[in-house]
Amino acid sequence: MQPMSALPSLTRRQLWTLIALTLVWGINWPIMKRGVTGFPPLTFRSLSMLAGLPVLGLALALMKVPLSIPRAHWRELLTLAFFNMFIWHVLVILALPMLSSGRAAILGYTMPIFSAIWGVFWFNAPLRARQWLGVGAAGVGVLLLLWNELNHLSGQPVGVLMVLVAASTWAYGTQRLRHTPMAVPTLAIAFWMTCMTTVLLTVLACAFEQDRWQMPSTSTQWAILYNALGVFAFAQAAWLTLARGLPPVASTLSVMFIPVLGVFAGALWLNEVLHWQDWTAVVLMVMAIASVLWPAKAT
Repeated sequence: MQPMSALPSLTRRQLWTLIALTLVWGINWPIMKRGVTGFPPLTFRSLSMLAGLPVLGLALALMKVPLSIPRAHWRELLTLAFFNMFIWHVLVILALPMLSSGRAAILGYTMPIFSAIWGVFWFNAPLRARQWLGVGAAGVGVLLLLWNELNHLSGQPVGVLMVLVAASTWAYGTQRLRHTPMAVPTLAIAFWMTCMTTVLLTVLACAFEQDRWQMPSTSTQWAILYNALGVFAFAQAAWLTLARGLPPVASTLSVMFIPVLGVFAGALWLNEVLHWQDWTAVVLMVMAIASVLWPAKAT
């Protein structure tokens, strides 16, 4: 028999992309938190996207990625943008001022658990025992990381709900992208979804935050630049490529170390206190990643 295809080995390119993605997204949570402190969040996000989109477009042009999308796929493209980017980027950036950066990251990265559930009940993708082990380990890790935050979170139920809705929607979008009938390069899909999301965020910022516009502080300017280059010119497109190229459970659980990195980065830069639950969660997240990415033996 052949090795189980549901538990593939990463190629060298996928591995290095995943490492870079984890670093960029992981440390971005405290960077975003600092960026939106005293600055309108939707405006922060729209400026980041407006600055990052031309860089992404130039990179794709240099890579000679064809960007044309057949008219027949425009509705599917809009659907993918709605579930993968619209809801996520709007709700998370609005919720971030209400929550600590590390715990916002943890709530956001309940996404792999939602993704596994969507896969089982909506896309007929049953999980093997080792994959359920990974989902369970990731779930326990999330609960441990939230252990000491329950009192704080109970005071911000709207923020918590917003991030959980964003995570579950993103999870569905990841599964939808995996099953999309669009026979076009993933980077082209990423570019046009980013374009549409940039327009949406810009319109929302103009409609709801124009009276609060101000010159961003130096720290906010650096945060905008980091998000422009790190997140929107690289990480978003890299994630979509991994999500479409790997089985859903592998692609989602493989990024579960991002909230762990976010927690420790927040502790280092924003003086958030760490507890034994944080350290235990690190071990559980590593178990979750290994459960889906460790090569299966041939039988």
